[in-house]
Amino acid sequence: MTPQNVLAIDNGTQSVRAILFDPQGNILAKSQVKFEPYYSTAPGLAEQDPRVFWDSLCQACQQLWQNPAADKHSIRAVALTTQRSTIIPVDQNGQALRPAISWLDKRRTKGQQPIGGIWGILFRLAGATDTAAYLQAEAEASWIRTHEPEIWERQHKYLMLSGYLTYHLTGRFVDSVACQVGYVPFDYKSQNWAGKYDWKWQAIPISKEKLPELVKPSHLLGEITPQASQATGIPAGLPLIAAAADKACEVIGSGCLEPHIASLSFGTTATINTTHRRYMEVIPLIPPYPSAIPDQYTLEIQIYRGFWMVTWFKEEFGLKEQLTAGEQGLIPEDLFDDLVNSVPAGSDGLVLQPYWSPGLRLPGPEARGAVIGFSNVHTRAHLYRAILEGLVYGLKEGADRSVKRSRVPIQELRVSGGGSQSQAAMQITADVFGLPACRPHTYETSGLGAAIDAAVGAGIHPDFATAVREMTHTCETFEPDPANHQRYDELYQNVYLKMYRRLQSLYDSIQEFCEKAD
Repeated sequence: MTPQNVLAIDNGTQSVRAILFDPQGNILAKSQVKFEPYYSTAPGLAEQDPRVFWDSLCQACQQLWQNPAADKHSIRAVALTTQRSTIIPVDQNGQALRPAISWLDKRRTKGQQPIGGIWGILFRLAGATDTAAYLQAEAEASWIRTHEPEIWERQHKYLMLSGYLTYHLTGRFVDSVACQVGYVPFDYKSQNWAGKYDWKWQAIPISKEKLPELVKPSHLLGEITPQASQATGIPAGLPLIAAAADKACEVIGSGCLEPHIASLSFGTTATINTTHRRYMEVIPLIPPYPSAIPDQYTLEIQIYRGFWMVTWFKEEFGLKEQLTAGEQGLIPEDLFDDLVNSVPAGSDGLVLQPYWSPGLRLPGPEARGAVIGFSNVHTRAHLYRAILEGLVYGLKEGADRSVKRSRVPIQELRVSGGGSQSQAAMQITADVFGLPACRPHTYETSGLGAAIDAAVGAGIHPDFATAVREMTHTCETFEPDPANHQRYDELYQNVYLKMYRRLQSLYDSIQEFCEKAD
């Protein structure tokens, strides 16, 4: 009997999961190994020993085989998805030359040579000089070249985490097109390394030979080597099929194959994504990312510190619920949902703008979080509900921008990520958007998206339409409450959408104050 199952490896920010899926998208077996997301040796730095990622992957796979349902002989192909924009320079043997720079890292390299020539003129005419300078300063390559020139000269390849793990699995310096999300000279329109005369080679100081070969999603990256097999237990010779970065996999793993179905991710970074067949920029110079489907794109709007704010609230104000849950053997999230439900829709006029971390253009680098409308009626329950509402307002604003640009109305929402486990958050989402909000049948949507790529690449399903239809399913659907939607729309239109513009000058003043203090 021909093997029909696929192994998906999902290396997230805080753990690695090894998941065995059948052709219908059901989880047959799963293991998880947690690790610290990063360590910091100075303010703003977020680094990790790359061996932590590989060792955790190996451990997760070895644990998986302890499950009787995890039959190695049933596996047809393997796929890998990882966190985005985590950088690892390596030598000719694929050994890291320094700690990985995490996507959570905040270092910047000031004083870079401005982009010159015709591109510099065009940026000035377009009023985008500051944007280009921001990209230069944010690029990890700029920092390594400036502060660690000996490592910069020694590096053989400049890899994303996905490319690093792919090398350790296959022995090849190759990576998926759909994993190139970060500050690298990548042409998002053609979905390949930038052309010879592209401005990105000026902005990001790296040569093409230092970058890996690129392969489209669902195409072959290589085969599991005997060395990798010994370390992981994955049978040698199995094909490693190119998938995509975790967010892109999450989109197709939620069943969002068409642009009228939006994928919302309630994770550390909150995002809304839609899949499109043509290239378009919702915000100028901010490209759509490669989809987990070859030659397609995902329009993404993100709130960088998304459901991080929920975690922040629980740590700072939620001790009572956490203690009560522990004493009574309850799930803390249920008690927090009770807290939300004790407050009416709209939080009695308390409105939060979720810019806990700044953006690039919308919002700009000066942006900060804001909560307005406090009165004597407000409690911590109001604040908690306002956090959830503000996050959804922010995602709806992103959705409105995407719809205006694409001219394709969103008709349905699929919600995944840790925050989707909250009944209250799901209902607020449906009410703010005025649309049905569905949970996928599995929490592991990133892993499932990678499995879909593997299933198509290995011929288990003939195409993505079939694979998504067969492997993704909706679970619970939350219908919008018309009265609540009306209340939310009033606050959204009359208050939320006006907050950033009216507060921007104050944010500038705060930024100047903080820079003087530093």
